Amino acid sequence: MSSCLSFTVAGDGAALRLDVNVDTLIIAGWAGRDRHALEHHIAELAALGVRRPSTTPCFYRLAPALLAQGDAIDVVGETSSGEAECVLVRHGDELFVSVGSDHTDREVEAYGVTVSKQVCAKPVAREAWRFADVAAHWDRLGLRSWVTREGERRLYQEGTVAGLLSPQELMAKLGPDGLPAGAAMFCGTLAAIGGVVGGEQFEIELHDPVLGRTIRHRYATQALAIAD
Repeated sequence: MSSCLSFTVAGDGAALRLDVNVDTLIIAGWAGRDRHALEHHIAELAALGVRRPSTTPCFYRLAPALLAQGDAIDVVGETSSGEAECVLVRHGDELFVSVGSDHTDREVEAYGVTVSKQVCAKPVAREAWRFADVAAHWDRLGLRSWVTREGERRLYQEGTVAGLLSPQELMAKLGPDGLPAGAAMFCGTLAAIGGVVGGEQFEIELHDPVLGRTIRHRYATQALAIAD
């Protein structure tokens, strides 16, 4: 089953409306290029009971129906949290990039990473850029996120994508065909500032300092009651 993502794509002229039917969703996990930062992220999740991966990176195949571009997602209980990631989307022969959140149930993650990722919707922004426009200065792109918890908003993640494997490396590791048309891939995240926590609202941002533009998305989490 596919899911339709709609983007506004900025360019030299008028903005383009892009509708993409996504029939393949991939989450690249443990995708750090910097070994120290990767170990830090593994350690912060190990503190929550998540087992170390046997190999890195890992690629999790999920249902495309999890993709969401609304202002809120439903979660079960209060043990989930978001994380900012670049999202690659292949439409025909062209590659686009946006920002999304690999929202994950951390309690479930302690016994099954794939299951935990399947539990939560995956928010994606409504704007995108052509990958060709940012490929030459990819490592200068910045990711940031904020979490609002009990009414207090704070910076949750901040850094450049230089610490993560490049899109070309990730796509090469997928196999000889790379990222197929109609596929979306989340490209890995940065360590959380102060540890992994959940909240009632998450904000994610992808910033291009070279072209002077930013993609932002904000979403609320609506906790569903857990029946006894």
